[in-house]
Amino acid sequence: MANVKTTLDTRRAKSDGTYNVIFRITHSKKIYTINSGISIFQNHWDASKLVVSVNNPNYKRLNLKLLKTYYKIEEALLILDNEFTIDKLRAKLGYTTKADTNLNFKQFSAKVIAQMFEVKRTGNAIVYQTAVNRLISFSNDNIRFEDIDFSLLTNFEHHLKTSGLKQNSISNYLRSIRALYNLAIKHEIVKRSSYPFHNITIKSQRTAKRAISKQDITRLNRLPIEADSPQKTALNYFMLSFYLRGISFTDMAYLKPNNIVNGRVEYFRRKTGKQYSIKLFDLALELIEALSSCENTFLLPVLSSEIVEDSIEAKKRIQQWIKTTNKYLKRLSLELQFKISITTYTSRHSFATIAKRLGYSNELIAEALGHEYGNKTTAIYLDV
Repeated sequence: MANVKTTLDTRRAKSDGTYNVIFRITHSKKIYTINSGISIFQNHWDASKLVVSVNNPNYKRLNLKLLKTYYKIEEALLILDNEFTIDKLRAKLGYTTKADTNLNFKQFSAKVIAQMFEVKRTGNAIVYQTAVNRLISFSNDNIRFEDIDFSLLTNFEHHLKTSGLKQNSISNYLRSIRALYNLAIKHEIVKRSSYPFHNITIKSQRTAKRAISKQDITRLNRLPIEADSPQKTALNYFMLSFYLRGISFTDMAYLKPNNIVNGRVEYFRRKTGKQYSIKLFDLALELIEALSSCENTFLLPVLSSEIVEDSIEAKKRIQQWIKTTNKYLKRLSLELQFKISITTYTSRHSFATIAKRLGYSNELIAEALGHEYGNKTTAIYLDV
């Protein structure tokens, strides 16, 4: 009978210096591997216990995911017993098998996107699905990976530009298609020699500065607004984000009462899994009390108690709140004659820029924003 072992594959590091955690399957003296989808730095692996070590900030979540997959593999091996083949095991686990090599672009993408939804990567799944829909609409339903060549991609990019899409949206679509193509190569659906992106430059337009000054924050906060008006609600969300180190609207929406611990807000950022612990000042606490709903699972009334976390419905609900909030923030911008029209994201940019002007280092600001030090994204936030 086959047996399974969780281990760190240290044969080759990824471009970011991390290594894949894999499941090593041994059967009849042959060894097979299944990628867990998790990669960590080598010093974050406990080789004696075969788990992610406690010095990884997400070790509990990662180990839980590994344990769940390990038990799935164990169960599948018991069911297969003497009929084991690696293809049968992969099929039971929902992985791509040799039988999937006939999948076209749409079919393979659908499998990948479905897996994203399963692991709560809703935002990425929606972006990928939109990119797939765009390319299929431009070409045809049955397009194969071999059909996606340099000529098609350049024509597709031109089509998106003439359709009025912004450069960053076009870049997101091309990056999504490139990622799907790379996955298809790994799953041996298309040959590496067919890779069409060698001469495709995916350009991104530098994001316009979206910060306002400390003085403008004060003017905004002192603006006389009717207490129960939608403008006041929009302003409260903006200021709460600012007081919580530029917390994103999505992370704010998912806060629960148990995220407040000993006068601090403690949570994991949805986008990166990074843990935050932020001092809860009185001004922020007052805003939470003003906005909160006592009959809700969440601190703020953006999501209802019945909502399935990270679902498409939750994503749409949050986006609608952001859209409404931005509408009223725009009105406040016009009233105060700001040079830019502020949005929910302006609070994050403003926090970073004000911190920089107060003398805080880029390293500390990057940490506060959840970026790796040296990450180019941090520079985008610094309007200095």
